[in-house]
Amino acid sequence: MGKRFNRLVIVGGGSAGWMTAALLAKVTAGQYHITVIESEAIGTVGVGEATIPPIQLFNQLLGIDEAKFIKQTQATIKLGIQFENWNKNGDCYMHAFGNIGRDLGFTHFHHYWLRAHKKGISNNFWDYSFNYQAAKRNLFSKMDRIPNSPLQGLVYAYHFDAALYAKFLRQLSEANGVKRIEGKVCDVTQDSESGYIDALNLESGETIKGDLFIDCSGFKGLLIEQVLNTGYENWSDWLFCDRAVAVPSEKTSPVTPYTRAIAHNEGWQWRIPLQHRTGNGLVFSSDYLSTDEACHRLLTHLDGDALAAPKVIPFTTGRRKKQWNKNVVAIGLSSGFLEPLESTSLHLIQQGITRLIKHLPSNGICNAEVDEYNRQSQYEFEKIRDFIILHYHLNEKTHLNKKSHLNKRSHLNEKSHLNEKLHLNQKNSVNSHQTNQSIWQKSRHMPIPQSLKQKIELFKHTGKLFREQDELFSEVAWHQVLMGQGVVPGSYHPLANMISDEQLSEFLKNLKVIISSGLDKLSSHKMFLDSFD
Repeated sequence: MGKRFNRLVIVGGGSAGWMTAALLAKVTAGQYHITVIESEAIGTVGVGEATIPPIQLFNQLLGIDEAKFIKQTQATIKLGIQFENWNKNGDCYMHAFGNIGRDLGFTHFHHYWLRAHKKGISNNFWDYSFNYQAAKRNLFSKMDRIPNSPLQGLVYAYHFDAALYAKFLRQLSEANGVKRIEGKVCDVTQDSESGYIDALNLESGETIKGDLFIDCSGFKGLLIEQVLNTGYENWSDWLFCDRAVAVPSEKTSPVTPYTRAIAHNEGWQWRIPLQHRTGNGLVFSSDYLSTDEACHRLLTHLDGDALAAPKVIPFTTGRRKKQWNKNVVAIGLSSGFLEPLESTSLHLIQQGITRLIKHLPSNGICNAEVDEYNRQSQYEFEKIRDFIILHYHLNEKTHLNKKSHLNKRSHLNEKSHLNEKLHLNQKNSVNSHQTNQSIWQKSRHMPIPQSLKQKIELFKHTGKLFREQDELFSEVAWHQVLMGQGVVPGSYHPLANMISDEQLSEFLKNLKVIISSGLDKLSSHKMFLDSFD
C-alpha cells in the first residue's frame, strides 16, 4: 500500500476481540487508533474457559492484578488436564503442567524412570509430578520452587468465565483509549485494484474506515472468508468430531484444580470447575451420534443441575489457508479451529495477537512479512493438531461400552424437565453400532501426519523425543500423553545407566520425599480461592 497507516479495526468482540484490543492498546501506547465493532445481538461461542500457563504472561503484560482477575472472572486454578477412558475404558492419567522429576545432566528424567520401571523399582511416572500430586489432593498455594530443594514448584493456569473475561478486558481496553462501536457490518468496500478492504458499512449507516482489519468474527470469518474467499484447510480426515454441545451446571464440591476430559463412545466430555458454576460440554462426531442424543447424554451426566439449555456448536476442524490475507488478519475462531481437548483456543488467540504485534507494518503491508506471519501460524496450528491427534490415535479400545462410562447422576433420567423442554427426538438418533467401526477404532487405524508418526515411532523404540523450535507442547507434555495412552518405550537413553541401581533407587526416593515435603506446605484450593472474597 506504500503509506504509513494507524487505523486498526477489530470486527467482533468476545474473548478474541477484546484480548486483541487490550494487548494492542497496551503495547502501541496510543500510536494507533483502535476500534472494536461488535453487536450485543450476536452471541459468542463462549466455551473457552480453560487455559494453559502462558495466559499468566498475557495478563502480566496487561498489568492485570491476579487477585482482581480471579475475583472478577470467577476463576479457579488449573494444574493440568485429567484424561479418563482415553486409552482403555477405566484408564486415567493426567497431563500435568510443570516438570516431572529432575533431569540429570543431558538426560531427561523419564529415561531414569524407564530404567527403574523395567527393573521394578518404580511403577507410577506421576509419583514424581508435584503438580499432579497437588491436583489430586485439591491443594494449591503459590510456590515457585519447593522450599530447600532444586525442584520446581507449582505451574498453573486458570479456569474462568470467558464472557466475564471479555467484559473485564473491554473495560481495560476502553480505559486505554480503544473505541467501541455497537453495530453489525452489512457491507464492505474494497479497493478495485488491490482488493484491500477500505471501509466497513454498518446497518446504522455509519462507515468505518481502516488500514488493517482484524477479523474476530468467529467461525463465519466475516472478512477473511466471506469477503476475501481465503479458503479453509479441512482436517476432519484426522479429527472426526464435528459438533459440541455445551451447558453450565451448578457448582459442586470440591472445586478441583484441574480440567477433566472424559472419553465416551462417540467423542468426549469436558468438565471445567469455576467458582460459581461448572462448565460442561460434549464433543462428538455427528456420524456416530445425533445432536438430540448428545444433548440428552450431556444433561444426564452432569455433576449438578443444568443452569440452561444446551448450546449446539457445529465446527470443522482445520485452519484458514491464509490467516493474514491482504489487509485482513484473522484471530480466534475465524483463523481456524482445534477442538478444546488441550485448552489451546485462548492460547492461539494470544499467539495470534503476539505474532501480529511482531509483524505490525510501519510503512504499508509487505508481502514478505505477510508470508512469514502465515508460515509461523501454519507451523503452530499443525504442531498442536498433531498433539491432539495423538490422543485419539493411540488408543486400545476394542469395542464399545454398552453402558456409558461417564459418571451418571441417578436423579437425572430420560424424563428430566430440561429434556422435555428440549423436545429431544430419539427417533432421529444415529446409532453407533450401525457403523463398521467406532470413532476410536477409526482413529487408531487411520493414516496420520508423517510428522506425528515419526515422533511416535522414535519414542516407542528409544524413549527419545525432541521438541522443535517454537513448538507449544514441551517434551514432558508429550511424555505424559504418550505413556498415558499406553506407549512404554522399548529402550531408554544409555546415559541413564551411569548410576547404580542403588543410586537410582535413592534418587527416586529422595524426589518423593521432596515432593511430599512440598505438599505439606500447600493450602487447600478452596482456601486459596476463599482468600479473594
